[in-house]
Amino acid sequence: MSVHPMSVLPGSKLISLEEARVIAEGARGAGRRVVVANGAFDMLHVGHARYLAAARAAGDVLFVAVNSDASVRASKGPLRPVVPEAERVELLANLDCVDWIVLFDEPTVAEVLRALKPHVHAKGTDYTVETVPERAVVAEWGGETVICGDPKEHATTDLVAEILKRFR
Repeated sequence: MSVHPMSVLPGSKLISLEEARVIAEGARGAGRRVVVANGAFDMLHVGHARYLAAARAAGDVLFVAVNSDASVRASKGPLRPVVPEAERVELLANLDCVDWIVLFDEPTVAEVLRALKPHVHAKGTDYTVETVPERAVVAEWGGETVICGDPKEHATTDLVAEILKRFR
């Protein structure tokens, strides 16, 4: 598993997976509810903010697992991400609802989930509990998969399309 080390400014919320594992374990030991949300968060928009706020409301500590640039390219094509990972992480780190951030290269967040063993894996409304690819992984330790955020009316792909339409 390739996870990026801390590489942003000191005091950043970006941490290594091992650091996140230790923090999550301590939080669980203290009786705090651990939540993991994940995504590319390319061109941060209101849908992302609403999803993350709702994810944070599902527990006491929110870890956000962010697809690395390589992972986004592999899943969304060679023209993505529009915003590089360091900038995506910086934007997310400035959201009060986000406690910690981990970058990952894999096509799914399964390995991050196995390391952190959250009480809750929060996904956006473009999924149902049944369609979340990692739901069986989360069930391994009795975790819960929840769907949160507003209806999927905001997407980076749609935002890019609207920009292109307006400025052609």
